[in-house]
Amino acid sequence: MPSTPSTPSTPSKSSTLSTSRTPRRAFLSLAGAAALGAATAGCGTALGGGPKPTKTLRYQGWAGTVIPAELADDLGYLEDVKLSWVGNTTSGPQDIQSAATGDVDFGGAFNGAVVKMAAAKAPVKAVISYYGVDKYRWNGFYVLKGSPVRSARDLIGKRVAMNTLGAHSEAMLDTYLRREGLTRDEADRVERIALPPVNTEQALRKGQIEVAVLGDIIRDKAVEHGGIRALFDDHQLLGSFSAGTYVMADRFLARNPETSRTFVTGVARALEWARRTPRDEVVDRMVRIVRRRDRSEDTEPLRYWKSYGVAGTGGRIAPDELSTWADWLEERGDIKPGRVGISDIYTNDYNRYRAGSSPR
Repeated sequence: MPSTPSTPSTPSKSSTLSTSRTPRRAFLSLAGAAALGAATAGCGTALGGGPKPTKTLRYQGWAGTVIPAELADDLGYLEDVKLSWVGNTTSGPQDIQSAATGDVDFGGAFNGAVVKMAAAKAPVKAVISYYGVDKYRWNGFYVLKGSPVRSARDLIGKRVAMNTLGAHSEAMLDTYLRREGLTRDEADRVERIALPPVNTEQALRKGQIEVAVLGDIIRDKAVEHGGIRALFDDHQLLGSFSAGTYVMADRFLARNPETSRTFVTGVARALEWARRTPRDEVVDRMVRIVRRRDRSEDTEPLRYWKSYGVAGTGGRIAPDELSTWADWLEERGDIKPGRVGISDIYTNDYNRYRAGSSPR
């Protein structure tokens, strides 16, 4: 998802820079805990408010951002379904873990993280794509203008900072290194560091890292500041593709099929509305949404919004949007070969939006 748009603060190497090994293991442990928690959840309020169907969906947002579900709600596309904001998430993996354990009713993350969750046998399903990469929305891997780093091989021994390890940006980095001919051992010598997006530009300029992954608002502002150049970017690497999905717990879907259909279809309509509506109109609506919810958020960065980047019409999920990252995780040794069946991870059955339909 988009990074939190706020003014960068000075990062501390000891407090904000962390290497990839521990967070990757931590996420796999969280995925296992989420699977256990969801599987053993009782019949209380944990998943969908008990055995009775619900019309209210609890969720986590992103500060300064209007996610597709919030846009759908504001447009009236969720009909009688209501959203209940419980706070902001810190990352996609944390968001879908919360959905698996029943702390929220839907969560979104990079599809590789969704595959990891499925490999841990968490009883959840991806129901709609909600963000992706296109010519308007992408992440770039930036270095200082005078940096000697000009190729994949130059990255060996260098520090690359991204918002979450084991997710979207690390997948892009691994894909780039592999395509440029680096061996697995060589690629492992590229140091991956977790760093909040609001700190990444400043860390690059101070020489604390050699490469910064910058996307959306933070990328555009950093480019405006000058003095940096892109080594490569997501869209250049793989073209347009849906990169992340909303997931819902199997138990919630079973108890609330109509609510789930209304929600997923409403999000699909909102994605198409955003795609077909003039950008200024979309941005103006987003600004009104953020101001109305009154959470002391800066609305100015929303002026940089260009696209949600979703490839499929109405956010419909294509199998290769998950299988690509299942293969990547197997290559890394994060999941065992054959651990997940792609057709079991996702469903388009709750999405009533069809090509040619009017989003309005």
